[in-house]
Amino acid sequence: MDLGLTGRVAMVAASSSGLGLAVAKALAAEGATLSICGRDPDKLAKAHVEVNAMGEADVLSIPVDLRDEQAAACWVDRTANHFGGIDILVTNTGGVPFGPVDAFGVADYRAAIDGNLLPHISLTLAALPIIREGGWGRVIMMASESVRQPHPESGLSSVARLGLLGYMKGLVHALGASGVTVNVLAPGFHRTPILDVQFGDDVEAELARVAERIPLGRVGNAADFGALAAFLASDQASYVTGTVLLADGGNTRGIS
Repeated sequence: MDLGLTGRVAMVAASSSGLGLAVAKALAAEGATLSICGRDPDKLAKAHVEVNAMGEADVLSIPVDLRDEQAAACWVDRTANHFGGIDILVTNTGGVPFGPVDAFGVADYRAAIDGNLLPHISLTLAALPIIREGGWGRVIMMASESVRQPHPESGLSSVARLGLLGYMKGLVHALGASGVTVNVLAPGFHRTPILDVQFGDDVEAELARVAERIPLGRVGNAADFGALAAFLASDQASYVTGTVLLADGGNTRGIS
């Protein structure tokens, strides 16, 4: 299936590793031109090589700390100036410390909101005027299944990311018939480097325990997640907007 992404300009935030990198690679494989960013220049340089190898289109990589709204806006401007516009914006952030809601203080919650919610908003505010000019666009906000089913061990994430749903729903009305869709993509457990850090030397045993409680019996594959994001960015997804799409192997069982 041709997703109609050849020649489209896509920005993927926090894409030097993990699911952000998987999304960038999937979009590049579909012919999109990519602008990627990350805080660590060395990791970003390696990601640039991986994304560049997926397709023929150009790749721009810029070190950015997305907690700095001016730096985020500068990345948007540099991308638009370099490629002549922006068609697809994938907002994404790094993780937050694990632990239950009562294990953290107000300062921790403030930092989580600064790091896990506000970058989505600042990037979108900076990019939307440019995306609207083309009369076609996609905004995909990467969150977590915790926006639908809070996890006891993910207190900060469950709280900080929830505001993203209200912002997304408001954008649906603000964008109206502009040709720009906006959706939240909510992943569950996928095999990424952050899980290796979280679980340490017991990573394989811990992943096996996680898989036992997931109906599909396994953690997700990052490449499959990237393909799902590429579909949301496609021409075929033009009537999908204002949704929260879960990719969690059936782990979220609530009806909503």
